[in-house]
Amino acid sequence: FMEYRVVRCVFNSSELKDIEYIDSYCYNKKEYARFSSSVGKYVGYTEFGVKNAERWNKDPSIIARMNAQKEAYCLNNVGIDYQAA
Repeated sequence: FMEYRVVRCVFNSSELKDIEYIDSYCYNKKEYARFSSSVGKYVGYTEFGVKNAERWNKDPSIIARMNAQKEAYCLNNVGIDYQAA
């Protein structure tokens, strides 16, 4: 059994409005919950994921921190990757 997170940035340009931050939570190769900056909250895909997503979505500090990751994590890295392409 293995639990892991996958964080990625999806982008069409280096502008902040064109960037999506996605943080996926997986267990045994199956995604059970995901935060997407385009949705602005967590979404659960299994019973366990739905319960966790509801708990995380109730805490405004968690949602604010995750939304801030779009700029803090993605914007810097996308700028580097976009220039290299």
